[in-house]
Amino acid sequence: MMRVLSGRAGAFGRICGCLAACLFALASPAGAQDESPGSVREVIAKATTTLDTDQQREMVEGLASADPDEVTIWLKKWKQGEIYLYQDAEGNDMAVTLSGDPDPEARFALASVATGEPVTGADGQVARATTDDLYLADTDSKLRRVMKDVTDRMELLSPDPKERVKAVKATGNQQDITKLPLLEQIKATEKNGKVKDALDEAIAMLKLRSEDPAVRQAAVLELGEMGSIASQGAIKTVRREAEEAGNAALVSACDRAQLDIDGHISRVNTVGTVFRGLSLGSILLVVAIGLAITFGLMGVINMAHGELIAVGAYTTYLVQNLFGAGIHMSPFGMTVSIPGMNLTGNSWGLYFLVAIPASFLTAAAVGILLERGIIRFLYKRPLESLLATWGVSMILQQLFRLIFGSNNVQVDSPAYLSGNWTVNDVIFGWNRVFVIAFAVLIIFLTWVVLNKTSLGLLIRAVMQNRAMAACMGVRTERVNMMTFGFGSGLAGLAGAFLSQIGNVGPNLGQNYIVDSFMTVVVGGVGNIIGTVISALGIGMADQSLQQILGNPVLGKILVLGAIILFLQWKPAGLFATRSRSLD
Repeated sequence: MMRVLSGRAGAFGRICGCLAACLFALASPAGAQDESPGSVREVIAKATTTLDTDQQREMVEGLASADPDEVTIWLKKWKQGEIYLYQDAEGNDMAVTLSGDPDPEARFALASVATGEPVTGADGQVARATTDDLYLADTDSKLRRVMKDVTDRMELLSPDPKERVKAVKATGNQQDITKLPLLEQIKATEKNGKVKDALDEAIAMLKLRSEDPAVRQAAVLELGEMGSIASQGAIKTVRREAEEAGNAALVSACDRAQLDIDGHISRVNTVGTVFRGLSLGSILLVVAIGLAITFGLMGVINMAHGELIAVGAYTTYLVQNLFGAGIHMSPFGMTVSIPGMNLTGNSWGLYFLVAIPASFLTAAAVGILLERGIIRFLYKRPLESLLATWGVSMILQQLFRLIFGSNNVQVDSPAYLSGNWTVNDVIFGWNRVFVIAFAVLIIFLTWVVLNKTSLGLLIRAVMQNRAMAACMGVRTERVNMMTFGFGSGLAGLAGAFLSQIGNVGPNLGQNYIVDSFMTVVVGGVGNIIGTVISALGIGMADQSLQQILGNPVLGKILVLGAIILFLQWKPAGLFATRSRSLD
């Protein structure tokens, strides 16, 4: 059994220790007490070998101004029983840690806590001992409380504002009123606005434990004005205690604060629903914008549109691997290994900026091959083109399985798409903000291509009156190829983004093909602005109904029913496309 320090330190030992400390103090020079306490390791080493528990606590408290990382490490080692006391040849206690692996006799090499150097025995060799040969530097409840206070103070004074906010909130949730002076002291010098707001909330939550009813009432009302969601449980506790004590004013204040918090929660949910609706609508728009070109303008029912989305997603996956450890696959039973750049951190995160144009070009190339190989023979034959592209989608899905495997592959998001902003308790995910901005950019670029470039002029001419454009010398077949390639490239862009919000698999596109067709039809076939309005409207309706009904499946069913009824009323969609074509 391991023997502990407290087990061998009897009353006689404590008295001797105190006398020795007094003699040492008398023998020391007058200025010795002003000397630096030493490094963190030295203070910990001295504290563990000190028999006076009050002096131990004072030493630990003195570490509050030392390096936070080092203090946290050594206090953790002490609390977890990783520091031992070793008696050297002269009978003096030394704080040590176990080093390396044990030898066949279960003995560990010993390292000094104060210096980190190996401990040597009388023979000059590294001292070794079993855990049974050592005394455990133990801690009592008071000392552990002091340790926690020190680490809490360091977290509250962390140079990172996010860490300070986290520590302040944790302190407020603990509702230890003894920490109120510390928080008020920190607030007096704090400059960061978010940390100040967190301090105001934490201070008010600590005041809920005040013995003064007036202070508690003021704190309750303050938390209500803040809309503090985290304080709801504490306010309910205060209300119950006030009701038991017959304090009607405090009970009324708690009820008023709860009403204020409920109103704040309602506003947060409303703004969150609007944001999620915009992001969902943007996702539908990114997916459907390519289909608005191939189906809306060209009239081609392309059932392989979902697989073109998957092409963009898999391209993003390959680019990610090239920036990382490389590509290692076994397509068609063959082993393919392409070394990567082995980038890390922010350099690796740049892969997505390369994947965006790469996914567009790859999907556009596949679309051009599809148009040249199959679709150009099936113009104005919608049923045949539907069946042919459906067969192509099956072939592409099987190719994905043979090349990448039937399981989903993981595409990791770069750091600039992985976090979020929290504004007044509303969480704005960076990836959702990105898809909204991404959709706006795609719409703008599509408008520029269709309205400000020669290609766009040719596309509009051919789509409005193919025969007249051909008579004017326009090479309609080339325009068809470029138009289909452009729409397919937009589908690839959608795949690049969808890879950031979920796993990539062979059936990725099938999850969006129906929604994208509905978006295009409701907006008006061939009308880009109608597609935008339709996507945002469907996204907002879907999220709103889910929030109101609390049932995602029922919400989607109602949205689908509303779309069917709308198309019964306006079969041509929101904006019917007008054309000079007579065919």
